[in-house]
Amino acid sequence: MHYKSLINKMLVLVMAVACALTTSGQTLNVTLDECIRIALNENPSIIVADMEIQRVDYSKKQTLGQLFPQVNFTANYNRTLAKQTMVMMDQEFKVGTDNQHSVGFQGSLPIIVPALWKSIKLSDTQILQNIELARSSRLSLINQVKNAYYALLLARDSKRVIEANHSTALLTADIFDKQYEIGVASEYDKTRARVAATTLEPSILDAENSITALKLQLKVLMGMDVNVDIEPAETLDDFKYKIYENTLNVDTSLVNNTNLRQLDLQTDYLNQALKVQKMAWAPTLNGTINYMWNSMSNGSPFKNFNWNPYSQAGIALTWNLFSGGQRYYKQKQAEIAVREMKWQRENLTRGLNSQVQTQLNSIKSNLKQIESNAASVALAEKSNDIIQESFKLGVGTFLQIQDTQNALLGARLSYYQAIYNLLVSQSDLELLLGNAPLNKYGVTTDNKYTK
Repeated sequence: MHYKSLINKMLVLVMAVACALTTSGQTLNVTLDECIRIALNENPSIIVADMEIQRVDYSKKQTLGQLFPQVNFTANYNRTLAKQTMVMMDQEFKVGTDNQHSVGFQGSLPIIVPALWKSIKLSDTQILQNIELARSSRLSLINQVKNAYYALLLARDSKRVIEANHSTALLTADIFDKQYEIGVASEYDKTRARVAATTLEPSILDAENSITALKLQLKVLMGMDVNVDIEPAETLDDFKYKIYENTLNVDTSLVNNTNLRQLDLQTDYLNQALKVQKMAWAPTLNGTINYMWNSMSNGSPFKNFNWNPYSQAGIALTWNLFSGGQRYYKQKQAEIAVREMKWQRENLTRGLNSQVQTQLNSIKSNLKQIESNAASVALAEKSNDIIQESFKLGVGTFLQIQDTQNALLGARLSYYQAIYNLLVSQSDLELLLGNAPLNKYGVTTDNKYTK
């Protein structure tokens, strides 16, 4: 067993044990890499994709089986209802027997079969197509898990920010209540402060519902029991420090793009299919051998057997000289299909390059947005600190407090939203380029069909 594959299976086993422990009321804390690793091993779509590779491999072996000798056992019985009549010198004779038995073995061996030889190469290309489809499924799953995980982190951080703002608003409302009791604050300020605090409560409930829904989505992608409780072991801030490194090291080459690779493999398949069509013009040569026992008798078919063996060996040459133009037009169809793929690839490459540039522009814009929002958060926190100190001294008004708290809330939410947008853009670009580090998650890309 491959070393990395063994390590991967051990890690998944550890995670499975941890999942089992959660049934006792504990919570499973998972990192993004752990979520991806579990998903790549447990998600049904990945299992089905791997099974498809095995299925096509069996199909190839079935084709290879046609190159080996074919041996059949046969048994025949014929009952004569009316014997043949022969006439000789004006006299009629009945010839033949009532019963004819025949048993034995018949064998054939393909000697020259050009179309079949090319079909084997066609099977290899089919397997490569399925391998690439399996890789595409893994890349797509990694992207879905990442985006779901990032969305869950955004919901958790947003909930934490709103709860912090809510706590501050409750504290402010309590202060206004006390000030109103001693006649320092107006009833208007007291009421507005309490309303401002309670207004945030529906947002907290919405965030909690989003967290629950996103956890379910993530568990489905991971192929986990939905009753298992999970919690992310990371926050958006934990990914902030990796953002610049991941952005600077991006290789924008499309060599690993799964759509292009699938198109190239499909083109290769059509080229192989064209060769199969061309080989249909060639003759085929097959060897045959028969070893039989015959018995002919009159009366009851269950007695009076008289078995006599005989054997034959020979070769059969088949050359289809004319078939109404079917082979010619099939070949022309295959040639047009190959030419079509060239134009499709050119169009696909243009579209992909455009998408890559769009994602890069989005990443650059999000980077600037993060820097701008980080500065806004710092200014909003400073402004809030100033107004809070003023409020303690009895100088700040409710409107000033409300404005600074809303500004701080909006700045923090925008900051985390910008980090989320950048992470999603990077994940989508990774999917577009097809360069997700599959080996990192224990997926080996080595196979006997890879060119």
